Amino acid sequence: MSGSMLFNNPETTLHRRLTWLAVGACLSLSAYLLTSVITYRIGFPLDDAWIHQTYARNLAARGEWAFIPGQPSAGSTAPAWSALLAVGHWLGLGPYLWTYFLGWILLGATGWAGMRCFQRLLPQRERFGLCVGVFLIFEWHLVWAAGSGMETLLLGALILVVAGNLASEQKQNWFALGVLIGAGVWVRPDSITLAGPALWVLMFREKTWKSRARAAMNWMTGWLLLFAPYLMFNKLLAGNWWPNTFFAKQAEYAILRDLPLWRRYFAELSLPMIGAGAVLLPGFLLRAVHSLQRKAWHDLALPLWFAGYLFIYALRLPVVYQHGRYIIPAMPVFFVWGLAGLVEWIQPQSAAPLPRVVSRVWLLSLGLVGAVFWVAGARAYGRDVAVIESEMVATARWTAENTDPDALIAAHDIGALGYFGDRQLLDLAGLVSPEVIPFIRDEERLAAYLDAQQADYLITFPDWYPRLIQGGRLIYTTGAPFSPALGGTNMAVYAWEGLSSSSPLLSITSSCAILYDER
Repeated sequence: MSGSMLFNNPETTLHRRLTWLAVGACLSLSAYLLTSVITYRIGFPLDDAWIHQTYARNLAARGEWAFIPGQPSAGSTAPAWSALLAVGHWLGLGPYLWTYFLGWILLGATGWAGMRCFQRLLPQRERFGLCVGVFLIFEWHLVWAAGSGMETLLLGALILVVAGNLASEQKQNWFALGVLIGAGVWVRPDSITLAGPALWVLMFREKTWKSRARAAMNWMTGWLLLFAPYLMFNKLLAGNWWPNTFFAKQAEYAILRDLPLWRRYFAELSLPMIGAGAVLLPGFLLRAVHSLQRKAWHDLALPLWFAGYLFIYALRLPVVYQHGRYIIPAMPVFFVWGLAGLVEWIQPQSAAPLPRVVSRVWLLSLGLVGAVFWVAGARAYGRDVAVIESEMVATARWTAENTDPDALIAAHDIGALGYFGDRQLLDLAGLVSPEVIPFIRDEERLAAYLDAQQADYLITFPDWYPRLIQGGRLIYTTGAPFSPALGGTNMAVYAWEGLSSSSPLLSITSSCAILYDER
């Protein structure tokens, strides 16, 4: 059977399609992992992955929800993901093997969910569904996320499942959909935004106000069944309805909100365009126009959600680092809708020369750009892993071997330190030390805080806290080549001596500010 027949034959069984997606996802992710080994060694491309691993290990070994043993905290944005990782530690497969296994399963599941969603959007073009699934398992953002050790792709797959349900013409089980969206907040609080498209579709699918009220009540009941416990979980752990990260990240990057909103929004919008997404943008817009022409208002629910999702991040957390990791869960929706628009329009066998040429060029461009960025993404993944391993992990291991077991360490990146360092920590990013959030970017007050807490060491990249590091004496730096090659610096360890000691007036005013915040 030829390749085109395999991917386009409607007789291809669901079992065979699932097998091809599973094998393809395994090959795609394995190539990225192999690239990281060749570049430096195996690992994760984000320090935050080690935060989840630390929560997971403590849950599996001690039965407690804590980053620092004995100190319960709400520093994990994704409780469901940390719990899934805990299974691996309980089985003795953590931190790497089980995490990569989950990444493979989720990459394949994303391809499968995307295929099913596409088939419901375009049932008359069902034979192209497998092509959509294959595109997703080789799209570089998604492969990177599969190997990141983070919950990103779990949320992305869940969003596609919700999207597929909302695209279905069959009678909707609103209670089950509410349960699914309610479960999403345990993956990331971002999934609460899926309430918007769910209620949008409900309004257009249900024909009477009575049926709409009944459907909304069923949806709300299912949603609250899991959303309410999530709020209580955070309230009992940290005294807030939302995890610490919800406040800490917004406070840390508040300065970015000084930029004009339109610039922030287009910065977010540019992230899925880095790669084959740029080729799919016309398809995304064509699909939206076609839906408007057909007055298929329910079909606009997820495209509008995608635009709104980017707007929320532009408004509250306009960061674009780490390949847009906060936006990656929304990208599969953009890709599937873009592919739907492409498939609706393309006419490679048209008798008219212009549509035939444009169609073939469009398809060829999509394949070539996707392949080029898949390779580039693998290289980026390898470099990202190398930076984390040679900086955060190396520093954490040095700390475990060269500092007193009772030492109190202040650090901005606590993931690897929590997992490998085995020391008491002051989290300058506020995830497990939420008391620093009110002055998270004020280096003078952070110095007073370190003094008040009697910190022994400060661990950071020097350019992150140029004023704060003046209160420490450099005793170790990694000297690894990867971070400087990307324009960064090497992580350093400072013996904390106190910045405020150089200024009595600063010491008094900063200490008073700390006491006021604690009160």
